[in-house]
Amino acid sequence: MSHSTRDMLQRGAQAPLRFATVFFILFLSIICRASGQLVPGPQIFPTPQEARATNESFTLDGNAVIVVPENPREADMRLAMLLVKELGDKYDNPIRIIKADTIPQNRKVIVMGSLENILVKQYCAAHKITLTRESPGPEGYVLRAGNREVVICGMEDRGAFYGFQSLRQLIRSGHGSQIQGMAIKDWPRFPFRAVRLYVPGPENVPFFKRFLSDFMALYKYNKVIIEFNCMRLDRHPEVNTGWIRFVKHMQYTRSNATQGPKGEEKNSSHYDAGDGYIIEKDMVKDLVAVARENFLEVIPEIPSLTHAYYLLANHHELAEYPGDPWPDTYCPSNPESYKLMFDVYDEYLDVIQPNMVHIGHDEWWGAPIGVCPRCIGKDYGVLFANDVVRLHDYFRKKGISVAMWGDYLLESVRGKGPQNRISSTGVHYQAPGALPLSLTAQKIPKDILVFNWFWGDQKNETRLDSLGFQQVFGNFTQNISDWDQRTKKINLAGGAPSSWAATTEFNIGKDLIMDFLGCANLLWSDHTISQLQLQPIVWQQLPFIRASLGNKRMPGEDAGTSDTVDISSFYNTPANATVLGVRLQGLQPGIIAAGAGKFVLSAPSLPGNSLVAVCSNGNEKSGLPDKVLGIPVHEDVSSLIFLQASALPAANQKAYFNIPDNFDSPDLLGWYEIVYEDGYKITVPVQYGVNILEWDPGGENSLDTREGDTGSPQNAYCYESDAVLCSTNGSTPVFYAYEWVNKRFGKPVKEINLYGSKGYQALEQDYGKVTTSAMKPNAILLAAISKVKKRMPAKPSSE
Repeated sequence: MSHSTRDMLQRGAQAPLRFATVFFILFLSIICRASGQLVPGPQIFPTPQEARATNESFTLDGNAVIVVPENPREADMRLAMLLVKELGDKYDNPIRIIKADTIPQNRKVIVMGSLENILVKQYCAAHKITLTRESPGPEGYVLRAGNREVVICGMEDRGAFYGFQSLRQLIRSGHGSQIQGMAIKDWPRFPFRAVRLYVPGPENVPFFKRFLSDFMALYKYNKVIIEFNCMRLDRHPEVNTGWIRFVKHMQYTRSNATQGPKGEEKNSSHYDAGDGYIIEKDMVKDLVAVARENFLEVIPEIPSLTHAYYLLANHHELAEYPGDPWPDTYCPSNPESYKLMFDVYDEYLDVIQPNMVHIGHDEWWGAPIGVCPRCIGKDYGVLFANDVVRLHDYFRKKGISVAMWGDYLLESVRGKGPQNRISSTGVHYQAPGALPLSLTAQKIPKDILVFNWFWGDQKNETRLDSLGFQQVFGNFTQNISDWDQRTKKINLAGGAPSSWAATTEFNIGKDLIMDFLGCANLLWSDHTISQLQLQPIVWQQLPFIRASLGNKRMPGEDAGTSDTVDISSFYNTPANATVLGVRLQGLQPGIIAAGAGKFVLSAPSLPGNSLVAVCSNGNEKSGLPDKVLGIPVHEDVSSLIFLQASALPAANQKAYFNIPDNFDSPDLLGWYEIVYEDGYKITVPVQYGVNILEWDPGGENSLDTREGDTGSPQNAYCYESDAVLCSTNGSTPVFYAYEWVNKRFGKPVKEINLYGSKGYQALEQDYGKVTTSAMKPNAILLAAISKVKKRMPAKPSSE
C-alpha cells in the first residue's frame, strides 16, 4: 500500500522548520478524524519572512472602521475600497471608511498604505517602525494587528498592496469576523515572480481577471507573461485571417500539431491562445489595466522566428520551408520577414506599452537545413544569433528589455551542430542544433533575460551563468531539488511556472494549482517547504481558490440546510470488499459532516452492503454493475453533494495533450444523470483529478517527482472536490465531496442515475498528436449523497 494520507500529512507537519517565529503560520492542514473536515491550515501563504502571533484579536464588527487621510491619494482609497469589497462581498460584513489626519484613539481602526500616507507615517514614527529600500524593500511591508488596530505599512504602494493580500488571508482564517493578532515583517526572496500563460479567449476574460486579482495577487506574484499571437491588427488584417484559417484547420482535423511536407517534426502550434479567436485591442488594454491595478507587470510573449504560425499562415513567401502549407518559422535571411515582424510588434507595443517583451525562440526544428534557397550554405547558428541581435536592437532602441527561451544557447540542451532526424514518412533530414558556446558568448547580448526551462540538469544553469546571463527558471515547478543551495550559486532573477493550454478555469484548476502555489512560496519566502508539506496546504487552499476563480454561488457554502439522500437500498458492495484487486477497509460508520454536507455512512461491521459501486471500463469479472438507476430525490433541491471515490488511481493528463478536446484530458470514470420530474436530464461527469481521486490517495506516490518535466499527470488533488476522511483508523478511506448546483431552481429533481464509462479511450502523453488507449478498469464508489434544501421564505403574520 502507498503512503497513506495520514502518513503524508503527519510527515509534512512534523518536518523540521528553520524559523521559530513563524511556526504558527506553517501549521499544515490535517483532516480531522472526528468530523472529516479540513481544520485551519496556514493563515498566510506564501510563508512570511518574520511573523509572530499575539494573544490579541481584532473583531470586525460595527465599531470597526477603515481610516484614510483627509485628502487621500488614489492608492489609499483603492486599498480601502478593496477591503470594503472583500468584507462585503465574501462575508456579508459591511465596513465604513472615514477620513482623518490622525489615527482616532477611541475607535477600532484599520489603516493601510505606504509611507506617503500620513497616517501610516505617523504610526511608524510612534511605534519606531523603520521602512527603507533595503529593509523591507519596495515590495516589503509591516503588518500589525491587535485588539484596537490593524495597520499595514509599506515602503511603497506595492508593499502595502502585498500586506493587504496577507490581511485578506487573515480575514479568511477568521471567517470574516476576526483577525488574529499578528506582528509581521515580510518581503520577497526574488524580484521576478511570474506565471506564464496564453491570452484568454473572449469567454474566459472574466475568469482571467479573477485569476489576476484573486490568485496571482493574493499569492504575491508580480509579473504575468502572456503569449499574444492573436490580437486584432489594423495594419495587417491578413495576419488575423490567416490565424483564423489555421485554427479552424487544427480544430476540425482534431490536431495538436502539424508536420512538414515530408512529415518533419515542427513547433507546437499554440492555436488555443485566445481560445482560437481574434482578441480586440480594447480587450487587451483592459487586461493590461487590470494586471497593473494588481501590481502585475505584463510581459507579452510574442513569438518570433519560431512558433510563427500566426504570422506566416498568409505569408508563405516568408517561410523558411517553401511549400509548407502551415509554416512555423520565418526565413531569417529575408529582410521582408523583419519588415512584417516589426510592423506587428509595433501594434502590440502601442497597445500594451510594456517594459519587457519575450521574443520566444525555442523549438527551432521547423527549419530543416537546406530547404530554404536564401539560407542554403549559411551557418544556422549565425542566422539564429543575428536574428536575436536584430530583434534585441529593435526593442532596446525603444527602451524595452528583452527576454527569450534559452535552449538554443546551449549545446548541452539542443545538441552540437546539425541534428539528424527522421520524419514520420521515413525521410532523413537535418535540423539546426544549438549555437556553439563561443558564438553564444560573442554574439548574444548579455542584457537579455534568459528563460531556462532545462533546469532539470543543474549544469545548464551554471553554463548560462558563466556566460554572463541573468536567468529565470521557466516552466518552473515546485519539485525542484536543492533549491536553497543552487539559487546561491547563480544570478537568478526568479521563476515562472507555465500553462501551455487554453487559459480556462478547468485547465488551470485540474492541472496547475499545486505548481502555482508551490512556486509562489519558493519565489517569495526564504522558508522553503517540501512537496510533501505542500500537498495538504493545497487541499486547505482549494475551497477558497475555487470560490474566487469560479465566481459561483454554492448553496452548501451559503449556510444552506442539508439533509441526507437515502441510498441504502442501492448499496451493492460491502465496505470491506475486494474491488478490482483492492481490499476496501476502514470506513467509519455514522454521520460525517464535511462543509455543507451531512453524510450517513453505513457500518461495515453490519451484515450487508455499505457502498454503491459501478464499474468503469470493466468486464464481467469485476462483479460490479455498470449502472445504478433510480435513486429517488423528489425535491426542489438547491444542490446535491456526492461523497465519492474511485477504487484505483486513474490519469489526469495535462490539457495540452488534447488541444481540440481539453475536456477529455482527465479520465472519465462515469457520470451522474440528474433526472427532473418533467423528464429533462442533466449529465454530471465524474473525472479523475477534477472531482474524484482514489479512496487510498498515494501521498508521496501521487507527487510529481520528474524534475524539469512539465508533462507529468496531476493526481495529487482534485480541483472541484474536498477531501473527507471517512476512517475508523485515522488513515483511509478518503472520499471526495463534490457539490453539483441545480441549474433549474423551482423544478423538482426526480431521481439520480449513476453510470460507469464503457469503452472509454483515455488520453496518453504525445506532444505531436492526440493519442488514446482503452482506460484501465476502475470503479466509482459512492458512499453517500447529501442535499442542500430550498430555503423557505418567512410566512407573513396575520396580526
